[in-house]
Amino acid sequence: TSAALTLLGGSVAAVVVWKCLGKKMIQKKMEEARKTRDEGLKKMAKAVQQFREQVPNVQTDAILSLPLLELGERLREGSLSPKTVLYTYLQKALEVNQQTNCLRHFIPECEEQLQEIQRQEEKGLLYGIPVSIKDHIGHKGHLSTCGLVRCLDTLMKEDSVLVKVLKRQGAIPFAMTNVPQSLFSYDCSNPIFGQTLNPFNHQKSPGGSSGGEGALIAGGGSILGIGSDVGGSIRLPSSFCGLCGLKPTAERLRWVPGVWHIHLLNVGICSCPIPVPCALGPMARDVDSLALCMRALLCEEMFGLDPTVPPIPFNEEVYCSSTPLRVGYYDTDGYFPLPPCMRRAVKETRSALQAAGHQLVPFSPPRIPYVMTELYLKTFFADGGRAWLDVFTGDIVDPSVKPQVNSCKIPRLVKKLLALLLKPLVTIPPPLKDVAMISTCRSVKEMWNHHHQIQVYRSEFITQWKELHLDVVLCPVLGPAFTTGYPGKLLTAISSTMLYNILNFPAGVVPVSAVTEADEEELKLYEGCCDDPWDRKLKQAVSGAVGMPVAVQCVALPWQEELCLRFMKEVETLSREK
Repeated sequence: TSAALTLLGGSVAAVVVWKCLGKKMIQKKMEEARKTRDEGLKKMAKAVQQFREQVPNVQTDAILSLPLLELGERLREGSLSPKTVLYTYLQKALEVNQQTNCLRHFIPECEEQLQEIQRQEEKGLLYGIPVSIKDHIGHKGHLSTCGLVRCLDTLMKEDSVLVKVLKRQGAIPFAMTNVPQSLFSYDCSNPIFGQTLNPFNHQKSPGGSSGGEGALIAGGGSILGIGSDVGGSIRLPSSFCGLCGLKPTAERLRWVPGVWHIHLLNVGICSCPIPVPCALGPMARDVDSLALCMRALLCEEMFGLDPTVPPIPFNEEVYCSSTPLRVGYYDTDGYFPLPPCMRRAVKETRSALQAAGHQLVPFSPPRIPYVMTELYLKTFFADGGRAWLDVFTGDIVDPSVKPQVNSCKIPRLVKKLLALLLKPLVTIPPPLKDVAMISTCRSVKEMWNHHHQIQVYRSEFITQWKELHLDVVLCPVLGPAFTTGYPGKLLTAISSTMLYNILNFPAGVVPVSAVTEADEEELKLYEGCCDDPWDRKLKQAVSGAVGMPVAVQCVALPWQEELCLRFMKEVETLSREK
């Protein structure tokens, strides 16, 4: 007995020592990554300082205030040099990063690209434009971390297709921006590089997962950024930070196989990526910038590098059209009632569109509780979240994703019992806002049926759209910006954006207003669907947001990005006139 106890005690001690060593190794890796990032930023600051000494009279504020289209014209005609513009934005990016912690890494190769564009025979549509890119978008010689320690060892061997096309069009990628751990969050925090803050209010989140992009562009440190969106990851940071952002039809822009989506499959972040595809898209300060970016990317270079991208160039005629639109609208999806200011934004925009001669038609998206619980989250947690949990092996779990991680750790048998007991509740009000986390596909047959049900829902939605003869839809987007830490507690609050990932429709966000004192007073009376714990958390998350941006969402049918942008431009113009 004594020997057995001694052996047991020794085994326990060995496990404790092993775990301590593992934690020390993780801490060391994270410290090295932060050190590399900081050294890169110091080099960036030194390069800026050297430029300022060489060219002391740069009109920094004048350059930073130029809209993208005007900046592009000045660069192409030669009245501004790409070098001056690059170093102006590098300096501003450093300032914004000090306030918000939005940069994951500086791209020193931007100086090589600066030389390369001056050798190009033709000036591309993005000639001399500094561009920031989200952490996971592959750039040769750089990490694609997804905020995970396990991804700190592998440098990208080549540029992704999207980066290649940006460079071919004369753009200068200069920075990679921070993301939440594993990307499956709409906050922006990871244990390696920390929490990114909203530039307008440091108590608030910039949104996610393209939160570093949101903070950098909104703070003025970038004029154009590229994000990605699988549940709102372009649109939510755009909403929280007062930007314009477009999630295209997922297949309209793709990047080279092997860079990110295969990487995520390998590490298990997306356990079932086919039915709800990830979309890449632009983020900027105005709609014309998004249109210019899409125009530049939808080119022969893109179609040649990636034959899976349909060779459909940007349709100028549709974007520039002034034909009155037939607009469907709704201010709530019936699943997660949004704060008063977001519904006000839809109502005011609807009135402005109507006054401008457009036809407004009430539209009610079908079965959102079913879509949220049975289609969307079940896609990513079909195995009960086991594959997703695997990505945190040998890692420190960030507080922003701990609620989801803890939900996934519920024993499988308990999940099945709870799913069985609670499933009937999701089809009747109030919607059960946590059941999706415990809903699983129990067999391959059930998985195939799940895929089929997504297709059935898409057909149902398009049929309803066509019966009303709609061109586009105006609807709310989640906002205003949440206080940091709250997005992880309210995963299912993203129903307003995730719907258009399930449908794979192009959807964009446009800021139209700001939170007022009256909105804040009305929020005190907010009870949501039934004043349940999730409704109360939402109320806490968005309080204290006076002056923060308020946005709406604009949607079109698949492959109609130009129509979506044209509608966004109309909304933007009317809101600015107001």
